[in-house]
Amino acid sequence: MDEQYKKIKEIYLAVCGLDTAEREEFLDRECGGDAELRAEVESLLEHHDVTGPLPTAPAGGGAEQPDHGTKRVGPYRIIREIGRGGMGVVYLGVREGDRFRKHVAIKVLKRGMDTDEILKRFEQERQVLAALNHPGVARLYDAGETEDGLPYFAMEYIEGQPIDDYCDTHRLRIAERLTLFRKVCGAVHYVHQNLMVHRDLKPSNILVTGDGIPKLLDFGIAKLINPEISILGADPTAVDRRIMTPEYASPEQVRGNPVGVASDIYSLGVILYELLTGHHPYHIKSRVLAEMERVICEVDPDRPSTAATRTEVIQASEHESGMSTTISPEGVAKVREGRPERLRRRLAGDIDNIVLMALRKEPQRRYKSADQFAEDLARHLDGLPVIARQDTTGYRLAKFVRRHRAGVAAAAVFVIALMGW
Repeated sequence: MDEQYKKIKEIYLAVCGLDTAEREEFLDRECGGDAELRAEVESLLEHHDVTGPLPTAPAGGGAEQPDHGTKRVGPYRIIREIGRGGMGVVYLGVREGDRFRKHVAIKVLKRGMDTDEILKRFEQERQVLAALNHPGVARLYDAGETEDGLPYFAMEYIEGQPIDDYCDTHRLRIAERLTLFRKVCGAVHYVHQNLMVHRDLKPSNILVTGDGIPKLLDFGIAKLINPEISILGADPTAVDRRIMTPEYASPEQVRGNPVGVASDIYSLGVILYELLTGHHPYHIKSRVLAEMERVICEVDPDRPSTAATRTEVIQASEHESGMSTTISPEGVAKVREGRPERLRRRLAGDIDNIVLMALRKEPQRRYKSADQFAEDLARHLDGLPVIARQDTTGYRLAKFVRRHRAGVAAAAVFVIALMGW
């Protein structure tokens, strides 16, 4: 058995019987600064809390977890591993006999994760992808089973960067970030129109290609509102299970309440907050559920224009690199608007209000749709009044003046001239 997998399993079996506080202390001690090891154990624990204990040995009589690094998956030849998550491993592959060597991403269910519930969820993800056809969503090409009976699907291979890395690498200005983000909203709106809720929107699930096209990935915990393609037979009004990425989860997700389109709107708000400010809207120090719920459901985030001007030190235990890091106003502004004060002014006003509307605690007070969210950003970029701000006469007049500076200035000169006669 692979040593890393064996270690993950040992820690999981030791910790799954502990309460939440004891788990945190145990994981801190056993995983140390190994963020990848801890993430794998926490993924197993999430599924333990939902479906009960995993088998102590991989399904199929205790066979070792297969190593696909030098093998084939269906008609595809595996080149290398490119990702690993709670349910599956993702490989870069190419179809045998393909003259054009078109690369695909192949997601294979992990050995030991093939419980009835997880098999159903994996099959649901395949059905979700098969039902979607949008330039902003990774496409499904093929599906089947490996020689040893593990389900897989082959999908579009996206050669790109997570949206936050892409924006910083290319030093996109605020207007450029908003324009790119509007494309993401368009893809999410398409998903919602097809009666699905993603439920795990975060920068790592939004890759941007070299051509600047964002692509949504990982529908592993998507919620199907459309009964025609749901195979789980779940009651759409039932309480949702707490399978989530806490940093991007909505208050209703954290509480375990039913979620809908508004939950994805909230996650989009968190992503936009980070793209604009370089900071997360909340400082979640502990994975203890009660503490996460308190912070996400009760603490109001700073306005983006305020967050962008503060210095924040993220401790090693909170950072995936295993090293402490400092986020400074100068570093944030350098890859956005150049200077901290200039960035603060750019975010103040409409952008503050737009982002905070998406992050409202009450689902009914957020944007009604991802399309409405994108439209408000477009109105801001065009200098028009936005719905996130109270629509007063003074606000509309100020917007008019900004859009027609030259005309207003000429008119003012003319009026002053008349008054001088």
